[in-house]
Order: sequence, then structure tokens, then C-alpha cells
Amino acid sequence: MKHPRKVLLGAQAATAFLPVCDHYSGVEVRMRKSLQLQAEMIEEFDACVFDVTLDCEDGAPVGGEADHAAMVVALAASASDKARVAVRVHAVGHPAFESDMDVIAGKLAHRLSHIMIPKVECIDDVIRAEQALLSASAEELPLHVLIESPLAVRNAFEIAAHPRVQSLSFGLMDFVSSHGGAIPADGMSSQGQFTHPLVVRAKLEIASACHAYGKVPSHCVVTEFSDAAAMTLAARRASRELGYTRMWSIHPNQIRSILAAFAPSETEIEDATKIIAAGARADWAPISSDGKLHDRASYRYFWQVLERAHQTGRTLPPDAQTYFTDARS
Repeated sequence: MKHPRKVLLGAQAATAFLPVCDHYSGVEVRMRKSLQLQAEMIEEFDACVFDVTLDCEDGAPVGGEADHAAMVVALAASASDKARVAVRVHAVGHPAFESDMDVIAGKLAHRLSHIMIPKVECIDDVIRAEQALLSASAEELPLHVLIESPLAVRNAFEIAAHPRVQSLSFGLMDFVSSHGGAIPADGMSSQGQFTHPLVVRAKLEIASACHAYGKVPSHCVVTEFSDAAAMTLAARRASRELGYTRMWSIHPNQIRSILAAFAPSETEIEDATKIIAAGARADWAPISSDGKLHDRASYRYFWQVLERAHQTGRTLPPDAQTYFTDARS
């Protein structure tokens, strides 16, 4: 029997299967704790349910960029084979960009899941980052891109179309700051970022650009990391209202809230399992289920529900679990 992923996923489906949470750490002690937590949760879920991104852009002290990059290389190299580790380097216009890419991509090309490029404004920035990867003999390493300004939002579709780009993230705080006070500080809050028209418009443009080209839209941070309710609500709105399939964490306490908010409910998982199983028995021809017609268009949706359940560590019924027992094909 053909795997649903091969039968159903076409031009309208994301080309990458990424964990729904991307956890950032910039200080060495927190980086080590993040990698340890990731290892513990891999054991718990038997899958890597969040990425760890080691931060050079905001983590490195001014003048200490080279030492910080070397430390990041050592930490990433020590992570387990099951770990998903990425690095955010300095922006393409920063003096440390070239050395970051040479050292980090050059030494970790086959170890990293991706490299995050901040403050990308246009396609030329992506091309420059790609050229740096090629110079470092890291030609297979994906790029993730941070969209942090009005100009970058305008260019989001062109940026998302680049084949090297795997995901676009929204940089909330830099985006608000780039408006010269036209957006109040509340636009960076857990509530204000979902109500200010310019911020919401930017989020929708980024999500739309990603879905247009099969890339992964990654939602921004919630800075109130001690407010679990605010974190959960923001993650749920990002997932259910704005079309995001991934979100940043800046504190370990936020990780499980993101997993829970992005996960399908038990009812959704049960319904998806029933429909996918029936579709498979029919060799993916149209079927009737509970008085509703289903064909490959709806099968694709319900398969993606199961993919998301797996990505968030949810327990799957046996009929669904069988598709995830073996390595991804």
C-alpha cells in the first residue's frame, strides 16, 4: 500500500516537515540546558518535538563574535544524532556575517538542521547567504529567514520562492521598532500583536507567502514568558487564526504550551485516522463518511492533521501510528 505522503502531498503541501516549536538560546549555560531538555524530550516522545537554535546575533557580545561562534560550534557538535540544532548567525550586513558562515556552516554543514538569517530585506540578501553557504561547502544546508521590516514584508513572496529557503519567521520587536514610533509598544505584547492592523497584516502576508511556495511559516515570540495563559492563547491564535505551523520559544516553560496549542485535539485525530484509513482501503478513490464526500482534496487535509499530531508528540491510534513507525520516506 502506498504511503499517504506519497499519494497526497503535492504542490499545495509544505515541502518540509519541521517541529512546531523553535527554541532560542543565546547564553552558553542556557544553550546547554536547552540541548539537555531537547534530549530528555526526545526520550519522552521518541521524536524530536522542538528545534534548538543557538543564537549568535543577539547572544554574542560586541567584539566577542568569533569566540561565541567557536563556542556554538563546539556545543552543536556535541549534540546527539537525534537532535535538531540550528544557529542564528549575524545579518548579511554585519561585519561578522562572513566569518560566522565560514566557521559555523563550514564546520557543521552535516550537523545542523538549518541556519537562520536575520534581518533579510530582499532576495539579494538570500542570494548572498546562499553564496556564503556554497563558499563554506555547505551546499545542502537549508536557510530560514527572519522578516523584520516593512520592506521585508513587501518582499516576502519573492523571498519565500527561493529554493534554498525552508521557513520564514516574523521578527515582531524589530518590525514594531522599524516604524519609528508609529506602532505603540503594546504592539509587541501578547495581546497587542494580534490586534494592531499593521502587525496582523505583516503576519498574514508572511503566512500567505509561505503557503504559496510550500514553506513553513514560523510565528514570533511572546515576551511575557512567565504568563502561561498568554503564551497558550497566542500560540493557539497563531495556529488557528493566522495560518502558522511553527512558533518561537524563548523560555523552556513555553515549549509545552506551544506543542499543546499546535496539536490537534483527540477528536480531530480520531476523525482524521478514520478518514485516512477509509481512503487507503479505497485506494484513495472518493468515499462517503458520516454523510460527507471525501476525496484526495480532503484526504490531504486529514493527513496533515496526523502529521501535526506526530510532530507534537501526540499518541496516535494504531491505524495512524503505522504510517510513522518507519523512517520518513
